[in-house]
Amino acid sequence: MATREALWDYRDAFGDAFGRTYFRRFGPGVASSVGIGTYLGEPTAAVDDASRAAIGLALRSGVNHVDTASNYRAGRAERVVGEAVRRSPIDREAVVVATKGGFLPFDGERPDDPGAYVRERFLEPGIVDRAHLANGAHAISPAYLSWSLDRSLQRLGLDAVDCFYVHNPETQLAVRSRDEVYDQLEAAFELLERRRAAGDIGAYGVATWDAFRVPTDADGYLSLAEVLSRAEAAGAAVGPDGDHGFEVIQLPFNVVMADAFTRANQPAPPDSDVDGPISALEFAHEAGLSVVTSASIAQGDLALEGAIPDDVDATIAGETPAQRAINFARSAPGVTSSLVGTTDPDHVRENVAAGTFDPLGAAAFDAVFE
Repeated sequence: MATREALWDYRDAFGDAFGRTYFRRFGPGVASSVGIGTYLGEPTAAVDDASRAAIGLALRSGVNHVDTASNYRAGRAERVVGEAVRRSPIDREAVVVATKGGFLPFDGERPDDPGAYVRERFLEPGIVDRAHLANGAHAISPAYLSWSLDRSLQRLGLDAVDCFYVHNPETQLAVRSRDEVYDQLEAAFELLERRRAAGDIGAYGVATWDAFRVPTDADGYLSLAEVLSRAEAAGAAVGPDGDHGFEVIQLPFNVVMADAFTRANQPAPPDSDVDGPISALEFAHEAGLSVVTSASIAQGDLALEGAIPDDVDATIAGETPAQRAINFARSAPGVTSSLVGTTDPDHVRENVAAGTFDPLGAAAFDAVFE
């Protein structure tokens, strides 16, 4: 697991090559504000090799935040992340490794009949209760998440992960009420508190797509205040000091998908000096939560010339559209790290070099939206 000393040592080794606030507080220490994601790519050996090399290059170049999930690339992404981290000359304790559980993963390849696979692999052995499934492939019951975490650690070949996300809990809203989903999350958080106490995870959070950035009347909406309160309740139920390990949220954010900053859809945190409603990013800042952005370059769309609006593009530092898109995401108030996935070594170098430019200041970022 990452340690404060090793994370700061990594920052000291690489920090002078980067711009202002490239390394930001995360977990027990600091981590790079450009992270490498592992979502895209076919489940093939060729992509395994390219992804392993890209992660290794990133770790040696100033990126020490690697994000994956149990279901990415049919379960192969976690194996590749683990291999890259274990083989790297960079100390494991200097790397933040995050994974997710919620979607039922395949085992290395996409089956011809996914429904039969789920039935034979998960339902018949009792790994998942049919009543806990949403959309035929998603569950966040404590028993399933515990099984998922165990399998993630096996695939990664690591003793622990630094952050474990409950993956897209809003998926459960397709089959149950919002209050029932909050109850599910509280039960999941109690399980994760126990796994945190056992040393299997450093912290936990939720990785979402819609939940925290859509209007309050949208089907996929969840209140960040309520989710946080359920984590506080879980911490009080499990830990003697009432502390909790809910420290991170992940959500999509980029120059054309800026709802997490522009939409005031969250109540203010308790004991906050601000009045609600406020945005998800402002809530996270007020509540002391780290924010990791996904889709930071919109899965490559923002790396194309002309994809960023001209008036915005002119305000952001960077030599290429991809660098400017990354720096826009990194500039949003409250953002800790922005993920970019790639298996191309040239793109790794380009993405890392985005961090050599200073992000926008708060006033300049606000001015983009005025």
